[in-house]
Formats: sequence, structure tokens, C-alpha cells
Amino acid sequence: MNVLIVLTSHDRLGDTGRKTGFWLEEFAAPYYVFKDAGARITLASPKGGQPPLDPKSEEPGFQTDATRRFVADEAAKAQLAATVRLDSVDQKDFDTVFYPGGHGPMWDLAEDPASVALIEAFWAAGKNIGLVCHAPGVLHRVRNADGTPFVQGRRVTGFTNSEEAGVGLTDVVPFLVEDELVDQGGIFSKVKDWGVHVVSDGRLVTGQNPASSTEAARTLLAAVAAAS
Repeated sequence: MNVLIVLTSHDRLGDTGRKTGFWLEEFAAPYYVFKDAGARITLASPKGGQPPLDPKSEEPGFQTDATRRFVADEAAKAQLAATVRLDSVDQKDFDTVFYPGGHGPMWDLAEDPASVALIEAFWAAGKNIGLVCHAPGVLHRVRNADGTPFVQGRRVTGFTNSEEAGVGLTDVVPFLVEDELVDQGGIFSKVKDWGVHVVSDGRLVTGQNPASSTEAARTLLAAVAAAS
């Protein structure tokens, strides 16, 4: 199985002067779910090379077995440092795609034509797509073949308004994931803040927050296996 993981290249948290990027657990947990299942993993980002890591996700309180494993994994770190450019990848080379979150994707991947086209191509090819936390926000420019919003009428989840308020960034992010998905006609569901919640609607898998990363990846993996 060939898995594509798409990471952000954006490192600025709005106008705050603070750094952002991808969230470590949301990358590391799915990475090892796929790797331990024997998948061949390709990492991509808009700019290629080393994607920015949200420094907050390195704080002790946010570490998990997966993040600790990654920190000790020199091969994985070398692979992360050499992501391929997103506009160079073709869905034909992969069985599925997964988007980790962090706040970075809200600025670049959410508006990136290559990302939009890639997701639309995966879907048109009948393949499964997975996104977690803020990453479901990258769907907001994606369209169905008839031009309607991709999420319209689909069951989804993502980082909630109350979780965004909890981290104090409601007025910093370019849009709120929950509001945007609802506004586009998505059937949004959620559980308590920071609880594990994964929604599977056909070939689309979304996870609510960092705690949902492992389960989202497992759900995606199972869906791909069932379809093969």
C-alpha cells in the first residue's frame, strides 16, 4: 500500500509573531499506524523540504508514545526533512492520502490549488481520503464534479469552535473549521473538547482533534484494505 501524507509549509501564526506549522502527534501517530501496517509512505508539502513543526506540539504535556518514537527515529526524521513538493505528486501513485492538522494548513493547504486538485483527483479516482483536526478545513475550496462544495451533505468532523476558543486562537485563524464546514453544508458532529471522535462517510474519514489522530488513521487504513 502506498500512502501519501500531506503537510503544511506555513510557519506563521497570523499576525501574532508566533510560530506554527503541523502538530507533531497528528503526524507521528498516523505515520506509525501506516508504517506498522507495512505501507510505503511518501511525505509532501507545498514548498518541499522540511515542513515547519508547531513548537507548542513539542511541549512535554503533548507527548505520546508516537511522538517519542518519532523523536528517536532518525530515518523518519530524515524523511520528514526531505518532503517532496506537493505539485509534483500524482494520485495515480498512491492508494490513499492523509492530511495531519496543526494551524499551518489553515493558511496554505486550505488555499493551495495543488492541494485542492489533488483531493479532487483522489476522490474522482474512487480513493479514500483522511484528514484530522484543522486539516478538514483544507476541504473548503474542494468541489464536487458538479461544482457544489465537497462537504455538502457529507458527515464530517474537525477542530471545534470550543476547542479553538480553548487554545485562544478564535480571532487569529483565517476561519473556524466547524463553522466553515457547516456553512458549506457539511453534517458536522463532535464530542466533548479533546475527546476522541472519528467520522467515516463513505470514502471520507475525518478526526476531531489531536487525540483522534490514531483512530482516524486506523479507520482510513481499514477502509483502504476493505476496498482493495
